[in-house]
Amino acid sequence: MRILILSDIHANFTALEAALAQSAGRWDIAVCLGDIVGYGPDPAEVSEKIRTLTHACIRGNHDKAVAGIMSTEDFNPVAKAAVNWTRSQLSPDLMKWLAELPRGPVESNDVVLVHGAFQDEDEYVFTPAQALEGLLDSTAPVTFFGHTHHQGGFSYLDNNLEVLQIRPRPNELFAPLRVEPGKRYLLNPGSIGQPRDADPRASFAIADLANQTVEFWRVPYEIGKVQSRMRKAGLPEPLVQRLEFGR
Repeated sequence: MRILILSDIHANFTALEAALAQSAGRWDIAVCLGDIVGYGPDPAEVSEKIRTLTHACIRGNHDKAVAGIMSTEDFNPVAKAAVNWTRSQLSPDLMKWLAELPRGPVESNDVVLVHGAFQDEDEYVFTPAQALEGLLDSTAPVTFFGHTHHQGGFSYLDNNLEVLQIRPRPNELFAPLRVEPGKRYLLNPGSIGQPRDADPRASFAIADLANQTVEFWRVPYEIGKVQSRMRKAGLPEPLVQRLEFGR
């Protein structure tokens, strides 16, 4: 079973389409780690696609905020403005779907899905210390998380915790990781719609655990088209600019 792992799409339908086109025929089922909406110009199109495409999907903090089940009090003004605009673009049916998305952890096809940390869906996991509890407590050897928009992850075996710097080079579409028996993994596929690790290409992963591999993918897309739609919608300029630089 080959699993396409999507995360942090953030209402960027152009990036999502590019990722799906490039990965066509390489996966059997798709899952999503949340933050389907927020920031980008296409919340309805992305929500509809993810609703019909995915075998399993959990919620992210922006999904909760847009659906009204999480306060935006701690959001910065740019993110809050995007949440308010996004609410105006979604039908009651899609708002209901977002509100009913389950929280992680969710186990699906021998992997565990979380949005942020294993113990707290809204916590960012950047450091080994933050990753350790999830590596130890997860109910499966391989756990996928999102939220940081940084591709890579962590592995653990015999009290040795390793940071995995696995990203395709600029001229590569994907970089493979060999999943070793006995090791535990906490892996981030990166962000489809708003990468923040200095590579603006759409980011995702394909897991083939039967063959002990996880591929970390980066796919270019037409960023300018997305920026034009964002400006037309009146979304904040910092959100428009960051797509170009991947930060």
